[in-house]
Amino acid sequence: MALTGRQKPPSEHAFSPHDAVLRSAAPHVARRRFLTVTAAAAMLAFTTNRPARGATAAPELDTARITDNPFTLGVASGDPLPDSVLIWTRLAPEPFSEDGGLGRQRVPVSWEVAMDEWFAFVEQRGAATAHPEYGHSVHVDVKGLMPDSHYYYRFRVGAWISPVGRTRTAPAKGGDTDSMRLAAVACQAYQDGYYTAHRHLAQEDVDVVFFLGDYLYEYAVDSAGGARRYTDRKLPDVFNRETTTLADYRLRYSLYKSDPDLQAAHAQHPFVVTWDDHETENNYAGAHDEKGGPPEQFLVRRAAAYRAYWENQPLRAEQLPNGPDARLYRRLAWGSLAQFDILDTRQYRSDQAYNDRPHAPGAESDDPARTLTGAAQERWLLDGWRDSRALWHVMPQQVCFSQRKFDLTAQARVSMDAWDGYRASRSRVMAGAKAAGIDNWMVLTGDVHVGYAFDIKEDFDDPASRTVGTELTCTSVASGGNGAAKPGDWETYMKANPHMKYFDGRRGYVRVDMGRENAQVDFRTVSAITTPGGGISTTASFVTEVGSPGLKSA
Repeated sequence: MALTGRQKPPSEHAFSPHDAVLRSAAPHVARRRFLTVTAAAAMLAFTTNRPARGATAAPELDTARITDNPFTLGVASGDPLPDSVLIWTRLAPEPFSEDGGLGRQRVPVSWEVAMDEWFAFVEQRGAATAHPEYGHSVHVDVKGLMPDSHYYYRFRVGAWISPVGRTRTAPAKGGDTDSMRLAAVACQAYQDGYYTAHRHLAQEDVDVVFFLGDYLYEYAVDSAGGARRYTDRKLPDVFNRETTTLADYRLRYSLYKSDPDLQAAHAQHPFVVTWDDHETENNYAGAHDEKGGPPEQFLVRRAAAYRAYWENQPLRAEQLPNGPDARLYRRLAWGSLAQFDILDTRQYRSDQAYNDRPHAPGAESDDPARTLTGAAQERWLLDGWRDSRALWHVMPQQVCFSQRKFDLTAQARVSMDAWDGYRASRSRVMAGAKAAGIDNWMVLTGDVHVGYAFDIKEDFDDPASRTVGTELTCTSVASGGNGAAKPGDWETYMKANPHMKYFDGRRGYVRVDMGRENAQVDFRTVSAITTPGGGISTTASFVTEVGSPGLKSA
């Protein structure tokens, strides 16, 4: 559904477990640099701030007065269901100004969905409202569509027509589906280089793209765009600072979404998105920020970040945040072929052990009470597996699931920010998969800025133990610069982790062709990103067979 002043999203009346903490922070709003932009911006972080109605509603803008293109941030679609898909845009004729050039006025928007890209056969059309309270974003849940079908969509504001987007619906629930092709991407630090991977991804024939976190980074971007080294433009100073306020996050999305290659990928494929840390702040854990500051202050920042995330992604009303809380974990299906359990491993996790430094597993990290998912999400995941009849079970999430030793010593260090730092949590998930009889289990991972392929072992310390699934990390779109085929730690990692079947440090994405007999995995790697126009190649291919977990070279 389109979010209008007359409609209430399901989360509007939900109780936030952090409401009391936020109220306690309210007297201190004016005392912190990142809470002093305007009182309105601060209140947006404390409250849900739905669009007002009736006499108090924002005035409606006469669209004839919009003289510049309002569709500078492109279009997108996401979370395809058998009978619906979410289509998105955000109006910003001046994308690098705080209000997008539309002030505090609401803007009427019309939309169309057609079977053809020329819109000769329009299936549905309707009207929505771009509210200033939602950053003039538009989320339309188009229902009543045919399963397993491609569609085209566009928006109109006054005389302006958006670019045309292409999307599709999922196959019918439980229906016989022989195959699908997906891609997984993550980590696109704008200042680290061009989005060459997205340019190639836009040309791929894939059914859906999974974005696995770090869609944006909170770090400053200088006037030259960092490693992009612009000579034909100068970015405004508003980007040359860390994001902390709602206005900061909205502007940073405007910068990222102004990239033509990212716009092309969104316009060509439906995306299924989940966040990691940098959409808010590096390595945060639940209500704990990176520097160990007061939770009540960090939750204000988290509320702003979560709000901006929803505004700028093709997400349904069910994902609309309530203050600093948002239900992002969710489940999608592709007929009877695959079930996708999309996780959120940031919002509910215990704080990292050992001050978040690489450390050998010990009593602190192995505390059984520690969790990466939170108890409710863990139950949801295991119950969903128990009740599933899908052939493949795919778990798109953020941080390395498989054991990843950094050293060749007996007490090797591992990451405290990944599942290695939450081994009890990982053991519960693996036990749940075994109890549910999950035979064809695939984990999709982002975060680490390299491509990995793992066999998931029943006992990671015993290479001869049973393989229970596969994990694919998709490297990064831009984060880390050009990278190298064999980073300096390549030999150590490959020796220390015999279940690691592939390791490449360049940019790109993973493509997976999933069928009823096997899944083929292709690691797609670009030649360079610090200059535009790099080529792409498949640097490794693997097959994992139905009923026989584990990766074999293709």
